Amino acid sequence: MLKRSLALAAGFALSLTATLASAADVLRVSAIPDEAPTELLRKFKPLGEYLEKQIGMKVEFVPVADYPAVVEALATDRLDMAWLGGFTFVQVHLKAKDAIPLVQREQDAQFTSKFISADPAVKSLADLKGKTFAFGSISSTSGSLMPRYFMLQDGIKPETYFSRVAYSGAHDATAAWVQAGKVDAGVLNASVWQKLVDSGKVDIGKVHVFATTPSYYDYNWTVRGSLDPAITAKLKAAFLALDPAVPEQKAILDLQAASRFIETSPENYKGIEEAARAADLLK
Repeated sequence: MLKRSLALAAGFALSLTATLASAADVLRVSAIPDEAPTELLRKFKPLGEYLEKQIGMKVEFVPVADYPAVVEALATDRLDMAWLGGFTFVQVHLKAKDAIPLVQREQDAQFTSKFISADPAVKSLADLKGKTFAFGSISSTSGSLMPRYFMLQDGIKPETYFSRVAYSGAHDATAAWVQAGKVDAGVLNASVWQKLVDSGKVDIGKVHVFATTPSYYDYNWTVRGSLDPAITAKLKAAFLALDPAVPEQKAILDLQAASRFIETSPENYKGIEEAARAADLLK
């Protein structure tokens, strides 16, 4: 009986070790759901394949239900890397100080949000008093936090200025709501707006941009602090090596709406943290 018990214990230990080893061989990656799940997967597939070759391990995309789920999973080491907005990075960093922002797109150092409307009479926020307005997700930097911050600086408190404030959940959904007349106006990030225009998914004959926010830092790729430093170094090198002069790599950059990736640091997001505290989104 003793020999049998020892054999079963050994077998269990080997099975557990094999399971952990298997998990360790997979880089678990996710992204804030700021667009439709199918679009996020489409954008990530070629990037994931590129990263697998560069770091020598399997890369798996893990979809999540909402923004808080990405924050919690990365902060508790259930994800290895995630594409975060400025605000979600701040949230992760407050929960896990060792989280490392690896890279950002060149554009993310000067990011903006676009205010849009399907009403040709709307030329500014002054024309929207008493009308309906849509943000993206409440946790979105470019679809909620920073536009709200700049409105507050101009003396506009959305909940009292507009007749109704709604949250679409994603940038592309905000554009669809405005185009369909569900709200009088909305705000979304400049990158998604341009992609929707280029792909014909928004009719610029019906929907127009009437204002643009000042610039701010936004998105980045962040890894958990406990990730093997050798893997972290390989990932950073892989992103920085993406070259728009190489057709296959330009295709990857185009899907990420990036001209190229550059290094970033936690200090770049101090302004986002200040804006979040001013909006009472951080305690």
